[in-house]
Amino acid sequence: MISSEAGRGMRFVQVATVIAASMMIIIGAWCWGDPESFAEFANWPNHTHFLHDSGAFQIGIGLTMLAALRWRDVLAVVLGGFLFANTLHVVNHIMDRNAGGTATDPLILGSFSVLALAALVIRLRQLRITRTEADETTVEARR
Repeated sequence: MISSEAGRGMRFVQVATVIAASMMIIIGAWCWGDPESFAEFANWPNHTHFLHDSGAFQIGIGLTMLAALRWRDVLAVVLGGFLFANTLHVVNHIMDRNAGGTATDPLILGSFSVLALAALVIRLRQLRITRTEADETTVEARR
């Protein structure tokens, strides 16, 4: 059983994580969705592609933080966060293809998203199998 002090501490950690993640997602969405407005507000140079990238990675960090509240497996959390951030990064390279880079950037970056997706699917299957085996062991031990 968790003591009330530990429970309050955990609640604080969860709330702080949600607040910080929300700020990352909000600021990231602003960078990604309206880079010119964000650059003006932040007094930064208006480089659309780099602001899109900044937004993609901030959104990815925020979603990774939220995923950590739900999933207890570090590999699943990291793979999910990378998958989202990198895939949004691929979208940036497609949208901003006239701003520089090479024609192969989306393919190369996209291949890492495919790799991360495959690894995430395998990891989630491993966790489901492990959980099922643990449940079966518990049932057997009760008999």
